[in-house]
Amino acid sequence: MQFRYKYYGSTTVDDTAASQAFSFAPDTLRPPVSFRGELRRDAHAHLVFREALSALHSVVVSDLRYRVRDATAYKQWLAENEQGLLAQFMQQARDLKSQAATLSAELKELRNRKVSLLAPFYKARQAYFSWLYQANRDAWFVLDPVITVHPERLLFEAFSQDESTYCAVSVRHDLFERSGEMACGTTNIDYSASLYDEFQKIRDYKATSFQVDPAGFTVKTGDDPAFVEEKIDLPDSWVRGFLQVSSAMTLPATVVELHPMDLHNLCSALRGRKERAGPRSLRFELAPNQPARLVLEPWNLELVARRSAIVGAPLTDPRTVRVWGRRRLLTLERLIALATRVRVHLLGSGQPSFWVVEMGDVTVTLGLSGWTANDWSAAGRFDLLQPRHEVSDTTKQAVATALQASWMASSADLATRTGLPKADVDAALQLWVQAGRAVMDLPSGRHAWRELSREPLPLDTLRFASPEEEAALALVHTKAAKLEDIVPQGSGVVVTGTVKDRSRTLEPRLVLNADQQLQDGHCGCNFFSQNKLRRGPCAHLLALRQLAQPKLTQTITQREAA
Repeated sequence: MQFRYKYYGSTTVDDTAASQAFSFAPDTLRPPVSFRGELRRDAHAHLVFREALSALHSVVVSDLRYRVRDATAYKQWLAENEQGLLAQFMQQARDLKSQAATLSAELKELRNRKVSLLAPFYKARQAYFSWLYQANRDAWFVLDPVITVHPERLLFEAFSQDESTYCAVSVRHDLFERSGEMACGTTNIDYSASLYDEFQKIRDYKATSFQVDPAGFTVKTGDDPAFVEEKIDLPDSWVRGFLQVSSAMTLPATVVELHPMDLHNLCSALRGRKERAGPRSLRFELAPNQPARLVLEPWNLELVARRSAIVGAPLTDPRTVRVWGRRRLLTLERLIALATRVRVHLLGSGQPSFWVVEMGDVTVTLGLSGWTANDWSAAGRFDLLQPRHEVSDTTKQAVATALQASWMASSADLATRTGLPKADVDAALQLWVQAGRAVMDLPSGRHAWRELSREPLPLDTLRFASPEEEAALALVHTKAAKLEDIVPQGSGVVVTGTVKDRSRTLEPRLVLNADQQLQDGHCGCNFFSQNKLRRGPCAHLLALRQLAQPKLTQTITQREAA
């Protein structure tokens, strides 16, 4: 999928000893968006703004996928030169052996003089890597961050390159002394690599201004040389992952409020340990009227959050929730000293989790999808995209119009304004979120109008990663798939079931490891017979995996208790 931007100029920073002015270039292909304000002249405002945008930058450049080096060219060269290299090596070995004694004596003398032979090498290597970092780091950025100007706040959003981490920075207008006209809307901003270095220079003794410059929207000619056009090709999986994480924010969640020191203890424990085997999960042990217990696996290190609390309806029975992607929490380390409250939204084991760090007028939301790459081993999370129930186009348009009028609103407020049943409003909002036109603001519990792209996203191609996923969802909806049993096996589990597909009754079998990832499987269908798991699981295995998800946590918890 291709994203196209057109900027008038580029983002600039005017930095002097007494002031610093950030001027962001918005996408002129979108409706005009503008904002101008100066940060309040107090240390806290400058500090939280700097640290929040630094956390956003960490997500923009984040890519933790493992990459295997391509050794094809090297192996070909080695095969062509193997005999010559061997003869050369034998000759050099004889020559070096005769020179070893002389060199050893010289090296001993040089060490005594404290002369480093490697100093020129180290200097040259550092110069090379410094050049490489400056010359190529712009390629690390996949998609420029999205900025939304609302009547009461600014919202920055970004999604990591490895499709695993979402970050939203919400800045209330109270943090600024506003000046000039403001035009609400959503746009992409030109986000250069050097901008991060400028963020680090924000200080309270400098007058720091921030503006989304509307100058490009007033230029009539499109061939002005100041216009810079960018075209970025993104895989469908990246856009799909962004929509999945956005949709997940609308789902019911167990909200645990932690003290900032609890987050500090968690990050400190992760810094000091390196796991060698699974499960690599963070386990939340929740019980009625008891503080939350955070358990780091596989070490079973328990951290008791004594000042924690369950937000909303109290728990009626003990609950265990496992989440993955925990090392990405280190992104929030810089925010701990400034945080006033930390809330964790838990959707369930293996599902995304959202960590909301509040710092007065600035709130940072970090969403962890639980997987490093959105590949077939993590497939089967269809509940993040499926609609709750069908609503008419008239209802969807009425809800969109009401939300656009206020920019941010709760579903109850929208139901009152439109006169529609709240269930219909919730369903319509979910569809707009899936389409990338709205987003849930977790700190306030309200929806905000935000258009991820200038043009409507092709949802027909983004909804499913493969035809097998689409067929699996149909099997679940028609109740053709049935879960039979979940049996512990080693550190994982074996899931069995039956699926009625046309005139056949299949018996798919899944083997999940300690991290609840698909390790092995078997099915009697033609797709599995031809491809095994090389092209991913078949529709029957995916349907069985989806049915098993709600019961996996209960099975694992019972096994651990025994």
